[in-house]
Amino acid sequence: MIAYDEFAQSEINRLIPIQDRFKEEFNIDSYANWFYDDESEILRLYNSDEHEIFFKYIPIGTYSLTKETWMWSWFNNYLNEKNKIETLKIKQFGKENNFEKLIQGTFPSDEFDGWEFLAISQSILKGIGVYNINCDNLNYYVLLKEKIAPENNPEITKLKQKKLECGNHGFKRPAFVCQHLETNSHNGFEESFETFKGMDLEEGDNFSAWCDECEKKRIECDGWNDESEKFAQIKIVCEDCYFEMKESNLRKS
Repeated sequence: MIAYDEFAQSEINRLIPIQDRFKEEFNIDSYANWFYDDESEILRLYNSDEHEIFFKYIPIGTYSLTKETWMWSWFNNYLNEKNKIETLKIKQFGKENNFEKLIQGTFPSDEFDGWEFLAISQSILKGIGVYNINCDNLNYYVLLKEKIAPENNPEITKLKQKKLECGNHGFKRPAFVCQHLETNSHNGFEESFETFKGMDLEEGDNFSAWCDECEKKRIECDGWNDESEKFAQIKIVCEDCYFEMKESNLRKS
């Protein structure tokens, strides 16, 4: 049976020309910025709205620069991507070949291991290329499955609206609520239009809501003006916080 180190090196050698062709075809190195959305499993590489490219991805695993440990995505409960289950095929391959690094969920490692795992993942899961997302103290290794066109694509429209980073929910679309609405309050919930979680927004629309007292003030002032807006003190939250507030603040009959 082949030793793991020999196998991993052969996979790296196999990946190199594939990755070189991928980078050349899509001019990957020309993009300075990245953004990934775990709900839609889309990676956006971009310089501007006119210079961008989108890929569907599978999360392979993460490498912690501070702890110097690797974690496979199938083992990582903090990753929300549903397709991370695909990486269990890598674990199964590891069991069949007695490759311990492919079986353990997390273990001491180094950054080079991540590229070996990407090479192995590309072979087993058949992607068009690989990518390493460098966060603050974490390298996030993903397998790119396909390029997707942004034209008339509701997933990409929604992704590009996600410009707010929430400490609890990550990058989400922004929403606007009055100062009296919290996730544990019960102050009523008035909206500019009826909403539901995950809905598509028309251009120019935003999630926006206010409490019963703000609604009374708005009616008293004949709409939104300096006085009613001063009373409301609108604040910005993420869309997930918005719907948590909606559930809490809607009055029950």
